[in-house]
Amino acid sequence: MFVGDDWAEDHHDVELMDVSGRRLAKARLPEGVAGMARLHAMVGGQLGETPDEDAEVVVGIETDRGPWVAALVAAGYTVMAVNPLQAAEFRRRLGVSGAKSDAGDAHVLADMVRTHSHELRPVAGDSARAEAVKVVARTHKTMIWERTRHAQRLRHALRDYFPAALEAFEDLDAADALELLAKAPTPAQAARLTTAQISAALKRARRRDVAGKAAAIQTALRAEHLGQPDVVATAYAASVQALIAVLTVLNTQITALQGQVKTHFGQHPAAEIICSQPGLGAVLGARVLAEFGDDPHRYATAKARKNYAGTSPVTRASGKKKVALARFIHNDRLIDALMAQAFAALKTSPGARAYYDRQRARGSGHNPALRQLANRLVGILHGCLKTSTPYDETIAWSHHAENVAA
Repeated sequence: MFVGDDWAEDHHDVELMDVSGRRLAKARLPEGVAGMARLHAMVGGQLGETPDEDAEVVVGIETDRGPWVAALVAAGYTVMAVNPLQAAEFRRRLGVSGAKSDAGDAHVLADMVRTHSHELRPVAGDSARAEAVKVVARTHKTMIWERTRHAQRLRHALRDYFPAALEAFEDLDAADALELLAKAPTPAQAARLTTAQISAALKRARRRDVAGKAAAIQTALRAEHLGQPDVVATAYAASVQALIAVLTVLNTQITALQGQVKTHFGQHPAAEIICSQPGLGAVLGARVLAEFGDDPHRYATAKARKNYAGTSPVTRASGKKKVALARFIHNDRLIDALMAQAFAALKTSPGARAYYDRQRARGSGHNPALRQLANRLVGILHGCLKTSTPYDETIAWSHHAENVAA
Protein backbone atom coordinates (compact mmCIF):
# COMPACT_ATOMS: atom_id res chain seq x y z
CA MET A 1 0.00 0.00 0.00
CA PHE A 2 1.19 3.52 -0.82
CA VAL A 3 0.33 6.62 1.18
CA GLY A 4 0.73 10.22 0.03
CA ASP A 5 0.96 12.62 2.96
CA ASP A 6 0.84 16.35 2.17
CA TRP A 7 1.76 18.14 5.36
CA ALA A 8 0.48 21.62 6.24
CA GLU A 9 0.87 23.63 9.42
CA ASP A 10 -2.03 22.07 11.28
CA HIS A 11 -3.23 19.13 9.19
CA HIS A 12 -2.26 16.31 6.83
CA ASP A 13 -4.01 15.48 3.58
CA VAL A 14 -3.48 11.75 2.98
CA GLU A 15 -4.40 9.38 0.18
CA LEU A 16 -4.09 5.60 0.18
CA MET A 17 -3.33 3.92 -3.15
CA ASP A 18 -2.89 0.29 -4.21
CA VAL A 19 -0.22 -1.13 -6.54
CA SER A 20 -2.36 -0.45 -9.63
CA GLY A 21 -2.74 3.24 -8.80
CA ARG A 22 -6.35 2.95 -7.66
CA ARG A 23 -7.35 5.27 -4.83
CA LEU A 24 -8.37 3.34 -1.75
CA ALA A 25 -9.18 6.18 0.62
CA LYS A 26 -8.40 9.82 1.31
CA ALA A 27 -8.88 12.14 4.28
CA ARG A 28 -7.74 15.32 5.94
CA LEU A 29 -6.25 14.47 9.32
CA PRO A 30 -5.46 16.78 12.21
CA GLU A 31 -1.90 17.14 13.45
CA GLY A 32 -1.06 15.13 16.56
CA VAL A 33 -2.10 11.89 18.23
CA ALA A 34 -5.69 11.99 16.99
CA GLY A 35 -4.61 12.34 13.38
CA MET A 36 -2.05 9.55 13.64
CA ALA A 37 -4.65 7.25 15.20
CA ARG A 38 -7.04 7.91 12.30
CA LEU A 39 -4.27 7.21 9.79
CA HIS A 40 -3.51 3.86 11.46
CA ALA A 41 -7.22 3.06 11.37
CA MET A 42 -7.41 3.88 7.64
CA VAL A 43 -4.40 1.68 6.87
CA GLY A 44 -5.69 -1.11 9.09
CA GLY A 45 -9.09 -0.97 7.43
CA GLN A 46 -7.55 -1.54 4.03
CA LEU A 47 -5.15 -4.28 5.12
CA GLY A 48 -7.78 -6.14 7.13
CA GLU A 49 -7.62 -7.71 10.56
CA THR A 50 -5.10 -10.34 9.45
CA PRO A 51 -2.82 -8.54 7.01
CA ASP A 52 -0.28 -10.39 4.90
CA GLU A 53 3.08 -10.58 6.67
CA ASP A 54 4.76 -9.34 3.48
CA ALA A 55 2.45 -6.34 3.20
CA GLU A 56 4.36 -3.07 3.18
CA VAL A 57 3.12 0.47 3.71
CA VAL A 58 5.21 3.09 1.91
CA VAL A 59 4.60 6.72 2.83
CA GLY A 60 5.69 9.72 0.75
CA ILE A 61 5.97 13.02 2.64
CA GLU A 62 7.79 16.29 1.96
CA THR A 63 9.74 16.39 5.21
CA ASP A 64 12.17 14.14 7.06
CA ARG A 65 11.77 15.36 10.62
CA GLY A 66 9.22 16.09 13.32
CA PRO A 67 7.07 13.97 15.64
CA TRP A 68 4.70 12.96 12.82
CA VAL A 69 7.52 11.43 10.77
CA ALA A 70 8.97 9.78 13.88
CA ALA A 71 5.57 8.22 14.61
CA LEU A 72 5.31 6.89 11.03
CA VAL A 73 8.73 5.27 11.30
CA ALA A 74 7.91 3.84 14.75
CA ALA A 75 4.75 2.28 13.32
CA GLY A 76 6.89 0.26 10.90
CA TYR A 77 6.00 2.17 7.73
CA THR A 78 8.65 2.80 5.09
CA VAL A 79 8.83 6.60 4.96
CA MET A 80 10.21 8.34 1.87
CA ALA A 81 11.24 11.96 2.34
CA VAL A 82 10.41 13.55 -1.02
CA ASN A 83 12.15 16.78 -1.97
CA PRO A 84 9.50 19.45 -2.76
CA LEU A 85 11.28 20.17 -6.06
CA GLN A 86 10.93 16.51 -7.04
CA ALA A 87 7.24 16.56 -6.15
CA ALA A 88 6.67 19.74 -8.16
CA GLU A 89 8.32 18.22 -11.24
CA PHE A 90 6.28 15.02 -10.85
CA ARG A 91 3.10 17.07 -10.51
CA ARG A 92 3.75 18.70 -13.89
CA ARG A 93 3.95 15.25 -15.46
CA LEU A 94 0.40 14.50 -14.38
CA GLY A 95 -1.18 17.74 -15.59
CA VAL A 96 -0.31 20.96 -17.41
CA SER A 97 -3.09 23.20 -16.10
CA GLY A 98 -1.03 24.42 -13.16
CA ALA A 99 -3.79 23.53 -10.71
CA LYS A 100 -2.65 22.73 -7.18
CA SER A 101 -4.33 21.61 -3.97
CA ASP A 102 -3.35 19.79 -0.81
CA ALA A 103 -5.46 16.78 -1.77
CA GLY A 104 -3.87 16.79 -5.23
CA ASP A 105 -0.41 16.91 -3.70
CA ALA A 106 -1.24 13.89 -1.55
CA HIS A 107 -2.25 12.02 -4.72
CA VAL A 108 1.02 13.02 -6.41
CA LEU A 109 3.08 11.83 -3.45
CA ALA A 110 1.25 8.49 -3.27
CA ASP A 111 1.70 7.90 -7.00
CA MET A 112 5.33 8.98 -6.79
CA VAL A 113 6.26 6.43 -4.11
CA ARG A 114 4.23 3.80 -5.95
CA THR A 115 6.20 4.16 -9.18
CA HIS A 116 9.55 5.62 -8.09
CA SER A 117 10.19 4.42 -4.54
CA HIS A 118 13.35 2.66 -5.78
CA GLU A 119 14.78 6.07 -6.69
CA LEU A 120 13.79 7.87 -3.48
CA ARG A 121 15.70 8.03 -0.22
CA PRO A 122 14.05 6.59 2.90
CA VAL A 123 14.13 8.67 6.05
CA ALA A 124 17.43 8.06 7.77
CA GLY A 125 17.43 5.97 10.93
CA ASP A 126 19.59 8.37 12.92
CA SER A 127 20.11 7.85 16.62
CA ALA A 128 18.61 10.10 19.28
CA ARG A 129 22.08 11.47 20.05
CA ALA A 130 22.56 12.50 16.42
CA GLU A 131 19.14 14.17 16.40
CA ALA A 132 20.07 16.09 19.55
CA VAL A 133 23.30 17.27 17.91
CA LYS A 134 21.31 18.36 14.84
CA VAL A 135 18.89 20.42 16.91
CA VAL A 136 21.53 22.45 18.76
CA ALA A 137 23.98 22.67 15.84
CA ARG A 138 21.34 23.98 13.43
CA THR A 139 20.01 26.50 15.93
CA HIS A 140 23.55 27.67 16.69
CA LYS A 141 24.30 28.20 12.98
CA THR A 142 20.95 29.89 12.39
CA MET A 143 21.70 32.39 15.15
CA ILE A 144 25.10 33.11 13.60
CA TRP A 145 23.40 33.80 10.27
CA GLU A 146 20.89 36.05 12.05
CA ARG A 147 23.74 37.94 13.74
CA THR A 148 25.33 38.54 10.35
CA ARG A 149 22.04 39.85 8.94
CA HIS A 150 21.52 42.23 11.86
CA ALA A 151 25.14 43.40 11.67
CA GLN A 152 24.61 44.23 8.00
CA ARG A 153 21.47 46.19 8.87
CA LEU A 154 23.45 48.05 11.51
CA ARG A 155 26.20 48.81 8.98
CA HIS A 156 23.71 50.19 6.46
CA ALA A 157 22.08 52.40 9.09
CA LEU A 158 25.43 53.80 10.27
CA ARG A 159 26.50 54.49 6.69
CA ASP A 160 23.43 56.70 6.24
CA TYR A 161 23.99 58.97 9.26
CA PHE A 162 27.18 58.05 11.16
CA PRO A 163 29.97 56.99 8.75
CA ALA A 164 32.64 57.75 11.36
CA ALA A 165 31.52 54.66 13.31
CA LEU A 166 32.37 52.44 10.34
CA GLU A 167 35.93 53.74 10.38
CA ALA A 168 36.22 53.44 14.16
CA PHE A 169 34.96 49.87 14.53
CA GLU A 170 36.07 46.97 12.37
CA ASP A 171 33.64 44.41 13.81
CA LEU A 172 30.24 45.91 14.46
CA ASP A 173 29.02 42.80 16.28
CA ALA A 174 31.99 42.81 18.71
CA ALA A 175 31.27 43.49 22.36
CA ASP A 176 33.29 46.74 22.56
CA ALA A 177 31.69 48.20 19.42
CA LEU A 178 28.18 47.37 20.62
CA GLU A 179 28.84 48.83 24.08
CA LEU A 180 30.23 52.13 22.77
CA LEU A 181 27.56 52.53 20.09
CA ALA A 182 24.84 51.87 22.66
CA LYS A 183 26.35 54.51 24.93
CA ALA A 184 26.85 57.07 22.14
CA PRO A 185 24.60 56.29 19.13
CA THR A 186 24.84 59.77 17.51
CA PRO A 187 27.93 61.47 16.01
CA ALA A 188 27.71 64.28 18.58
CA GLN A 189 27.57 61.89 21.53
CA ALA A 190 30.37 59.72 20.12
CA ALA A 191 32.64 62.73 19.68
CA ARG A 192 32.37 63.39 23.44
CA LEU A 193 33.53 59.89 24.44
CA THR A 194 36.69 60.07 26.53
CA THR A 195 39.73 57.88 26.19
CA ALA A 196 38.96 56.37 29.60
CA GLN A 197 35.45 55.33 28.49
CA ILE A 198 36.72 53.79 25.27
CA SER A 199 39.57 52.02 27.07
CA ALA A 200 37.18 50.55 29.64
CA ALA A 201 35.03 49.04 26.88
CA LEU A 202 38.10 47.62 25.15
CA LYS A 203 39.33 46.05 28.39
CA ARG A 204 35.97 44.43 29.03
CA ALA A 205 36.15 42.99 25.50
CA ARG A 206 39.67 41.69 26.29
CA ARG A 207 41.33 43.65 23.49
CA ARG A 208 45.08 43.99 23.17
CA ASP A 209 46.95 47.29 22.80
CA VAL A 210 44.12 49.12 24.57
CA ALA A 211 45.83 52.52 24.61
CA GLY A 212 46.63 52.52 20.90
CA LYS A 213 43.21 51.29 19.85
CA ALA A 214 41.41 53.73 22.15
CA ALA A 215 43.29 56.65 20.64
CA ALA A 216 42.54 55.47 17.08
CA ILE A 217 38.82 55.03 17.84
CA GLN A 218 38.59 58.48 19.45
CA THR A 219 40.35 60.10 16.49
CA ALA A 220 37.98 58.43 14.01
CA LEU A 221 34.89 59.42 15.99
CA ARG A 222 35.98 63.07 16.21
CA ALA A 223 36.95 63.44 12.54
CA GLU A 224 34.71 65.48 10.26
CA HIS A 225 32.17 63.54 8.20
CA LEU A 226 29.00 64.27 6.30
CA GLY A 227 25.96 63.82 8.50
CA GLN A 228 22.20 64.25 8.88
CA PRO A 229 20.09 66.90 10.66
CA ASP A 230 19.85 66.35 14.41
CA VAL A 231 16.24 65.17 14.32
CA VAL A 232 17.07 62.57 11.64
CA ALA A 233 20.20 61.47 13.50
CA THR A 234 18.11 60.98 16.64
CA ALA A 235 15.67 58.78 14.75
CA TYR A 236 18.52 56.73 13.31
CA ALA A 237 20.01 56.44 16.80
CA ALA A 238 16.79 54.88 18.12
CA SER A 239 16.84 52.33 15.30
CA VAL A 240 20.50 51.55 15.89
CA GLN A 241 19.97 51.02 19.61
CA ALA A 242 17.24 48.49 18.82
CA LEU A 243 19.61 46.61 16.48
CA ILE A 244 22.36 46.74 19.11
CA ALA A 245 20.01 45.21 21.69
CA VAL A 246 19.21 42.33 19.33
CA LEU A 247 22.89 41.77 18.50
CA THR A 248 23.81 41.76 22.19
CA VAL A 249 21.24 39.06 22.94
CA LEU A 250 22.33 37.05 19.90
CA ASN A 251 25.97 37.17 21.03
CA THR A 252 24.98 35.88 24.47
CA GLN A 253 22.82 33.07 23.13
CA ILE A 254 25.36 32.03 20.48
CA THR A 255 27.97 31.62 23.20
CA ALA A 256 25.57 29.63 25.37
CA LEU A 257 24.48 27.38 22.50
CA GLN A 258 28.07 26.76 21.49
CA GLY A 259 28.58 25.11 24.85
CA GLN A 260 25.51 22.93 24.24
CA VAL A 261 26.80 21.96 20.79
CA LYS A 262 30.12 20.84 22.25
CA THR A 263 28.43 18.94 25.07
CA HIS A 264 26.01 16.99 22.87
CA PHE A 265 28.60 16.34 20.19
CA GLY A 266 31.15 15.14 22.74
CA GLN A 267 28.70 12.48 23.92
CA HIS A 268 28.35 10.95 20.42
CA PRO A 269 30.40 7.79 19.73
CA ALA A 270 31.67 9.16 16.39
CA ALA A 271 32.92 12.46 17.86
CA GLU A 272 36.52 11.27 18.26
CA ILE A 273 36.76 10.05 14.65
CA ILE A 274 35.14 13.19 13.24
CA CYS A 275 37.37 15.52 15.26
CA SER A 276 40.44 13.62 14.05
CA GLN A 277 39.72 14.87 10.52
CA PRO A 278 41.78 17.87 9.36
CA GLY A 279 39.92 21.15 9.71
CA LEU A 280 37.18 19.80 11.99
CA GLY A 281 36.79 20.86 15.59
CA ALA A 282 33.91 20.34 17.99
CA VAL A 283 31.53 22.93 16.50
CA LEU A 284 32.27 22.31 12.82
CA GLY A 285 32.37 18.57 13.44
CA ALA A 286 28.96 18.75 15.10
CA ARG A 287 27.53 20.47 12.02
CA VAL A 288 28.94 17.79 9.74
CA LEU A 289 27.55 15.00 11.93
CA ALA A 290 24.19 16.75 12.19
CA GLU A 291 23.72 17.00 8.44
CA PHE A 292 25.15 13.59 7.48
CA GLY A 293 23.45 11.78 10.36
CA ASP A 294 24.78 8.57 11.87
CA ASP A 295 22.66 5.91 10.16
CA PRO A 296 25.32 3.28 9.27
CA HIS A 297 23.30 2.09 6.24
CA ARG A 298 22.45 5.45 4.70
CA TYR A 299 25.56 5.83 2.53
CA ALA A 300 26.52 2.56 0.86
CA THR A 301 29.64 4.06 -0.73
CA ALA A 302 31.84 7.11 -0.46
CA LYS A 303 30.33 8.30 -3.76
CA ALA A 304 26.85 8.21 -2.25
CA ARG A 305 28.02 10.37 0.67
CA LYS A 306 29.75 12.79 -1.71
CA ASN A 307 26.63 13.07 -3.86
CA TYR A 308 24.51 13.83 -0.80
CA ALA A 309 27.07 16.38 0.38
CA GLY A 310 26.89 18.18 -2.97
CA THR A 311 30.67 18.30 -3.31
CA SER A 312 30.86 15.87 -6.25
CA PRO A 313 30.31 17.33 -9.74
CA VAL A 314 27.29 16.77 -11.98
CA THR A 315 28.08 15.42 -15.45
CA ARG A 316 26.08 16.65 -18.44
CA ALA A 317 26.64 14.71 -21.64
CA SER A 318 24.91 15.17 -24.99
CA GLY A 319 26.33 13.86 -28.24
CA LYS A 320 30.03 14.58 -28.34
CA LYS A 321 29.82 17.23 -25.64
CA LYS A 322 30.51 16.33 -22.03
CA VAL A 323 30.96 18.76 -19.15
CA ALA A 324 31.28 18.45 -15.35
CA LEU A 325 29.54 21.17 -13.35
CA ALA A 326 29.23 22.03 -9.69
CA ARG A 327 26.06 20.97 -7.88
CA PHE A 328 23.96 24.00 -7.06
CA ILE A 329 21.14 22.07 -5.42
CA HIS A 330 22.46 20.82 -2.10
CA ASN A 331 22.17 21.02 1.66
CA ASP A 332 23.34 24.58 2.32
CA ARG A 333 24.27 23.87 5.93
CA LEU A 334 26.36 20.84 5.01
CA ILE A 335 28.21 22.41 2.09
CA ASP A 336 28.93 25.47 4.24
CA ALA A 337 30.51 23.28 6.93
CA LEU A 338 32.48 21.18 4.43
CA MET A 339 33.89 24.20 2.61
CA ALA A 340 34.92 25.69 5.96
CA GLN A 341 36.62 22.40 6.83
CA ALA A 342 38.49 22.35 3.52
CA PHE A 343 39.73 25.90 4.02
CA ALA A 344 40.91 25.13 7.56
CA ALA A 345 42.56 21.90 6.41
CA LEU A 346 44.92 23.88 4.15
CA LYS A 347 46.85 24.92 7.27
CA THR A 348 46.65 21.68 9.26
CA SER A 349 47.13 18.95 6.64
CA PRO A 350 50.13 18.83 4.24
CA GLY A 351 48.24 16.32 2.10
CA ALA A 352 45.22 18.60 1.81
CA ARG A 353 47.45 21.55 0.93
CA ALA A 354 49.26 19.57 -1.76
CA TYR A 355 45.94 18.35 -3.22
CA TYR A 356 44.59 21.91 -3.33
CA ASP A 357 47.78 23.23 -4.94
CA ARG A 358 47.56 20.57 -7.66
CA GLN A 359 44.02 21.67 -8.52
CA ARG A 360 45.15 25.28 -8.74
CA ALA A 361 48.09 24.28 -10.93
CA ARG A 362 45.62 22.65 -13.34
CA GLY A 363 43.83 25.96 -13.75
CA SER A 364 41.03 25.67 -11.17
CA GLY A 365 40.03 28.80 -9.29
CA HIS A 366 40.07 29.02 -5.51
CA ASN A 367 36.45 27.96 -4.93
CA PRO A 368 36.46 25.04 -7.43
CA ALA A 369 39.77 23.79 -5.99
CA LEU A 370 38.40 24.10 -2.46
CA ARG A 371 35.25 22.23 -3.44
CA GLN A 372 37.33 19.40 -4.92
CA LEU A 373 39.33 19.26 -1.70
CA ALA A 374 36.09 19.14 0.30
CA ASN A 375 34.94 16.27 -1.93
CA ARG A 376 38.14 14.37 -1.20
CA LEU A 377 37.80 15.01 2.55
CA VAL A 378 34.24 13.64 2.49
CA GLY A 379 35.58 10.42 0.99
CA ILE A 380 38.23 10.20 3.69
CA LEU A 381 35.63 10.80 6.41
CA HIS A 382 33.43 8.08 4.92
CA GLY A 383 36.27 5.55 5.07
CA CYS A 384 37.14 6.47 8.65
CA LEU A 385 33.53 6.14 9.81
CA LYS A 386 33.00 2.83 7.98
CA THR A 387 36.11 1.30 9.54
CA SER A 388 35.86 3.12 12.90
CA THR A 389 39.40 4.38 12.36
CA PRO A 390 40.73 7.85 13.24
CA TYR A 391 42.27 9.97 10.50
CA ASP A 392 45.84 9.18 9.48
CA GLU A 393 47.64 11.74 7.30
CA THR A 394 49.89 9.22 5.56
CA ILE A 395 47.15 6.71 4.71
CA ALA A 396 44.65 9.39 3.66
CA TRP A 397 46.85 10.88 0.94
CA SER A 398 49.05 7.92 -0.03
CA HIS A 399 47.06 7.18 -3.21
CA HIS A 400 47.40 10.75 -4.49
CA ALA A 401 51.08 10.87 -3.57
CA GLU A 402 51.65 7.73 -5.69
CA ASN A 403 49.82 9.29 -8.64
CA VAL A 404 51.96 12.43 -8.46
CA ALA A 405 55.17 10.38 -8.22
CA ALA A 406 54.17 8.31 -11.24
